[in-house]
Amino acid sequence: MSDIRFGEDGLVPAIAQDARSGRVLMTGYMDREAWSATIATREAHFHSRSRGRLWRKGETSGHVLCVVEAWVDCDRDAVLLLVEPAGPACHTGETSCFFDRRLGDREGPGAPELARLEAVVAARRVGPSGASYVRTILDGGTAVAGAKVTEEAGELARALAAEADGRVVAEAADLLFHTVVALASRGLGLDAVLSELARRSGVSGLAEKASRPERPV
Repeated sequence: MSDIRFGEDGLVPAIAQDARSGRVLMTGYMDREAWSATIATREAHFHSRSRGRLWRKGETSGHVLCVVEAWVDCDRDAVLLLVEPAGPACHTGETSCFFDRRLGDREGPGAPELARLEAVVAARRVGPSGASYVRTILDGGTAVAGAKVTEEAGELARALAAEADGRVVAEAADLLFHTVVALASRGLGLDAVLSELARRSGVSGLAEKASRPERPV
């Protein structure tokens, strides 16, 4: 406990960030009791200044924040929680408490490019038919989406073999884009892919491949 520098009011600011998407979800304050409870339970606890007591995030709504990692900054006076949220983090029902954008055009604070791309694809999916390139692919179903992935993978392979670095980067971006669209065509998202990568973490690639069941002929 002594490695954290709590303020004169006994509190330290704590930021919760989605461990998968990277999106900043909320900020709160911890006292020693909240920090101890968070470490012990691996669920985010804060000190509620309005209630003057320990508060487990989601104790009423059920939208708990399961803590994957906890970090302390260089001055030891701020905490960063990487979490897996069980529902919206904001009491308004928004995914993040930070939804009132004042500058810029990104989908959410801290969200990496792939997460923002996924949000755009999701929006296009429910848009008017034929109104966008993404919707055109999705309207064609998994066959069209799969064909685009095959096409883009081939173009990346050719670029890797004989083209300039700029072309390799561009073709890799095309492949990632069409992969996100293809996942959406099956009703899947990046969370599923990231979970699978997390499952494989620390496992030898050769061992992981050997453990897979054979594909049906």
